[in-house]
Amino acid sequence: MFLRRKGFTILELLIVIAVIGILVGIAMPRFKGLQDEGNIAKAKGELRMLQTAVLSYQMHNSNTLPAALSQVASTTPQIAPTTLPTDPFGGAAYGYVVAGDYFVVYSAGPGTTAGTATVTSAGVASDTQKCIYVTNGSPVDTTP
Repeated sequence: MFLRRKGFTILELLIVIAVIGILVGIAMPRFKGLQDEGNIAKAKGELRMLQTAVLSYQMHNSNTLPAALSQVASTTPQIAPTTLPTDPFGGAAYGYVVAGDYFVVYSAGPGTTAGTATVTSAGVASDTQKCIYVTNGSPVDTTP
């Protein structure tokens, strides 16, 4: 007759810990990817809302674009919240650039370096570092 002790041996515990460590190592990069996808969707939704607010501001102010997004928030509370949303990539305010009759609102986007966007007086918008942006001009694909 063999008497069996209750509990786990050290070897069994080490194997369980190793398996859990491997599973966590596999899951973490996927979790980061899902987090970026969620932030991209959030940024796109907020940028569309800000684009609508800027166009509404322009329509109600003699076709004049606001100099800053803060003007939009203070004059169109029915569309833009009184406190502007922050960019989910970095937590700063969304970028806003005006050139003539055209504007671009942009998010830094995912990545190690913050992206920016520009717009010309001809209405051509371009981005650097693959940021996320909306414009009333013509977007340019800068894919290499």
